[in-house]
Amino acid sequence: MSDENKKDNNLDHNEENNKNKYEEICYICRRPESKAGKMIHIPGNICICQSCMQKTFDTMNNGNNPYMDMSALNPAMMGFMMQQDIPNRQKIKKKVEEPDKKAEEKEKVTEKAIDIKKLPAPHIIKASLDEFVIGQNHAKKVISVAVYNHYKRVAKLKDTEHPLMEDVDIEKSNMLMIGPTGSGKTYLVKTLARLLNVPLAITDATSLTEAGYIGDDVESVLSKLLAAADNDVEKAEQGIVFIDEIDKIAKKKSTNNRDVSGESVQQGLLKLLEGSDVEVPVGATSKNAMVPLTTINTKNILFICGGAFPDLDKIIKARLNKQSSIGFSADLKDKYDDDPNLLQKVAVDDLREFGMIPEFLGRLPVVYSLESLTKDMLTKILIEPKNAILKQYKKLLALDEVDLNFDQGALEAIAEKAMEKKTGARALRAIIEEFMLDIMYEIPKDDSIGRVTITRDYIEKKGAPMIEMRGSFKTPMLTQKG
Repeated sequence: MSDENKKDNNLDHNEENNKNKYEEICYICRRPESKAGKMIHIPGNICICQSCMQKTFDTMNNGNNPYMDMSALNPAMMGFMMQQDIPNRQKIKKKVEEPDKKAEEKEKVTEKAIDIKKLPAPHIIKASLDEFVIGQNHAKKVISVAVYNHYKRVAKLKDTEHPLMEDVDIEKSNMLMIGPTGSGKTYLVKTLARLLNVPLAITDATSLTEAGYIGDDVESVLSKLLAAADNDVEKAEQGIVFIDEIDKIAKKKSTNNRDVSGESVQQGLLKLLEGSDVEVPVGATSKNAMVPLTTINTKNILFICGGAFPDLDKIIKARLNKQSSIGFSADLKDKYDDDPNLLQKVAVDDLREFGMIPEFLGRLPVVYSLESLTKDMLTKILIEPKNAILKQYKKLLALDEVDLNFDQGALEAIAEKAMEKKTGARALRAIIEEFMLDIMYEIPKDDSIGRVTITRDYIEKKGAPMIEMRGSFKTPMLTQKG
C-alpha cells in the first residue's frame, strides 16, 4: 500500500473518532444525548429528544397552538416566496385583514349587548305565538313572561350601577312543561326560537346517561347551546335550553340493574339547573383528548323541561280519589275518569311518585300543564296557523294551477279521526296524507282541472271529491280505493 493511501485511511479513521467524541444535541431543549436520552432524527439533520417530541404532540392535540396557523408561517421557509418580497406581502395582508377584524368586533359588541328597551313585552311574544300555535293560552302566557323576565334579569345584572340592583339578587325560574303527546310542547319552543333572536338549543333527554357509560353526558346539553351561539361563550351564557322527553329519566321503580339513564342523570343535571361552571366540549358531544374544552357558567341560562309523563294521570286520579268517603257529600270513584285536562291538577307529590327526585323538582319552580286538544282546536290547527297543514297542500296544488278547498264537514271529519287516534296534532298529517295520495297522483294527469273540493263523504270513503273543470263544469271524480 502506498504512503498516500495510508494517509487517507488515517484521516478517515480520525474523523470517525472525532464524530464519536461529540454527542447529538436536541434541537428544541438543547440538551445532549447523555441527559435527554435517545434522539429522534427527522429530515434536515435535526435531532429531537423523546420528551420534546411528546410535548409537541400534546400541544397539537390541545388545539390552542398559534403556530399551527399555516397563514402565519414564513413563506420563504416553505419555498413559496423570496425573502425580499415578504414585507410587501405583510403590508397587503394587514390592509385586507384589519377592516374585517374591526367589522367582526363591532358585530360581536352589538350581538352581546342586550338592550332592555328592544326586548318584546310578554303580550307581544304571546301575540306572535298565537299566529302559529292554536290554544294553550296559559302555557303561552307562562313561557312569554319567563323569557321576558329572563332577559330583563340578564340585562340588569350587567348594569351593576342600576339603583334597583344594589340589594336584590334576582334568581332565574326554570320551568317544567307537562302535556300529553301531540299537544304542542316542542312546537311551542321551536316557534319561540324562530320568533326571538336568542340562542336556543333543543335537546333530548333519552340519550343522556351517567358519566362513563355509552351515551351522551349531561354536558352535551350545553354543547348544543354553544353551537347555536356560534361557539361564543358569552352569548351562550344568556341562552335558553329546552330539554324534551324529561320524563324518560324518571327513577326506575323496580329494577335490579344500575340505573344509568334515570336517577343518576337527574343528579347530573342538578349542577346545570342551579348554576355552576361546567367544562363543555367544543364541536362535539363527548369529552376526549382530541376535543378542546371551554368553561360555561349556567347561572344565566334558562332551562325549560318538557315531557308527556305517561300514566301520570293515574297517579293524580289516585290522589284525588283518596278524598272519597262514605256519605252524601262523598265523591264518586269515577268522577275524574273522563276529565281530559286531569294533568292540570298535577302536584309536586305526583311527580315524586312518578320517579322525579325532589332535588330535581326543587330546581324547576314553575310547573304548568298543556291542555288536551279538542275537536274544535284540531279543526283550527288545520286552517288557522300561518304554516297550517292545509295551507301547505293548497300551495302544492297551486303550483299546478289548481285550487284546493275543504268544506266544513271535511274539516270536522278529519278532526274526529284525529281524536280517535289519541296522538294529538301529529295524527292530522297522517290522515291528510292518506286521502290526499290519490288526488296528488291524479291531478297532474289532466290540465283541464281547475278546482278540487274535499267533502266529508270523501274523508269517510263514501264518495268522491268535487272536481271543477276550468270551464266551470262540476262532476265527481277520483274514486278512492277501499
